[in-house]
Amino acid sequence: MPRTHAPVSTESALRRELYFFTLYRALEAGLLALVVFSVFGDFFGKPRDPSLGQATASLYLLAALALFLSGRKGPLAREALVGVMIDIVAATLAIHALPGAASGIALMLLFNVGAASLFLPLPLGLGTAGLAGAALIGEMVWSAMAASGNPRSPAELLMFAISFLAVATLTNLLGRQMRASQALADRRGAEAASLSEMSELIIRRMRTGVVLIDGDGKVRIANEAAMLLIGNQSGDTLARFTPELDRRLRRWRHDGVADETPMKFAPDLPEIVPRFTRLLADSDQTLVFLDDTTLLSRRAESLTLATLGRFSASLAHEIRNPLAAISYATQLLEESREILDADRRLLEIIHQQTMRMNGIVENVLGLARRERAQPEYVELVGFARRFIEEYRTNHPLEGDTLQVASDHLAVPALADPRQLHQVLVALVHNALTYGRMPGQPARVTLHIATPHGPQIDVMDRGPGIPETVAAQLFRPFFTTSGHGTGLGLYIARELCRANQATLEYVPMPGGGCCFRIRLAGPHSLLPA
Repeated sequence: MPRTHAPVSTESALRRELYFFTLYRALEAGLLALVVFSVFGDFFGKPRDPSLGQATASLYLLAALALFLSGRKGPLAREALVGVMIDIVAATLAIHALPGAASGIALMLLFNVGAASLFLPLPLGLGTAGLAGAALIGEMVWSAMAASGNPRSPAELLMFAISFLAVATLTNLLGRQMRASQALADRRGAEAASLSEMSELIIRRMRTGVVLIDGDGKVRIANEAAMLLIGNQSGDTLARFTPELDRRLRRWRHDGVADETPMKFAPDLPEIVPRFTRLLADSDQTLVFLDDTTLLSRRAESLTLATLGRFSASLAHEIRNPLAAISYATQLLEESREILDADRRLLEIIHQQTMRMNGIVENVLGLARRERAQPEYVELVGFARRFIEEYRTNHPLEGDTLQVASDHLAVPALADPRQLHQVLVALVHNALTYGRMPGQPARVTLHIATPHGPQIDVMDRGPGIPETVAAQLFRPFFTTSGHGTGLGLYIARELCRANQATLEYVPMPGGGCCFRIRLAGPHSLLPA
């Protein structure tokens, strides 16, 4: 994105104007010296006092050069005030020495007074103008007292005095307006630069990929998200960058019809949906927005979960109560002696499916409730042993193995025991169900360790999980089983997050799966 040049400050602008003013003064002094020291002075008549004229021209030239060199460093008002005072003195002496050039010197002084008023406050500007007029009147009195030459007309001097005051007032107002305009321009420039940087930052940090293509198909801008979605593609034109996207852009420009079919730039990159729009109505530049379909899927999942949460209250009454009645009736029928053995098998199936349906309802309700964690001190080795005993009591293993392994006698942690128990139930159930080789019993181990803090590894010796499936394990409603809900691991991870813990899948090189729970230490601070 093009960057805005830094605006010129008011101080810099006035400093530049003062530079030209001092340069003009140096030219004035040089012109006066030329008149005094050359034959061109004869055009203005015979000097009244040649020595005074030569001394005035020499000193004024030196002072003008000194002001020119120092004008870039000193304060603006001080430099302007000192300069105009020197101008008034030099002009008064030059008029007295060269009466034939009096009108021209007075006009040059008029410009200097007006220019100096640009940099001075209004009272000082009017003061210098009044001082210039008084100097001309004083020079007239001086000439009259010396009784040399023709005295100047008082009307002329009065008009010059009034002109000094008028020009000083006008240029001071002009300078004030110029400074206000420059200050406004500085503020607008700073705001524009800030907005430009902010826009650039927003575009760069957008999750949606943004690519700007000109009329020749060249890539002008591509933000970080676009580079991640496109991958390490090279080329300065869209055709070399990604031919498929270039084909869709050309078709959109020609027909006005956008192909919104998801596409991939590489097998390991997410699917995207391109959208096209013109930068301006009459511009040939095109903005290409690349929407990540995974983000759209997550938004859809969030909406689904929100709807599910609102629906869970009525779901509990509409489904759970009939399930309880069916389960109770099934148990009563199983106790009846009149039921044949063949029919008892059907009752077992009804009871199993009722329990499965009740488990689905429990998962949905657990997802909707999101109860706050109540962390407390938990000794993980003992907790894991008690969990296994309870699990074996409620869920007969029938040849499968479930054990605890740890190199430590005690591993303290901070967690909600009830929610940690619920997480372990989900992980152990999955390990016993899916973590077995065909025809072999399942072998599940709860390994307690403290490599970087307390952690529990739920490990099995099954066939493992493919990489394509592992990337989606914790997504809600994702399941590879025809009997699962896809909510078990998602709820387990959410419960871990509520306890400031993490749940992650760790591939095992020798085969099998490992789900690792990293818990907070006993001295960690959890939110109340």
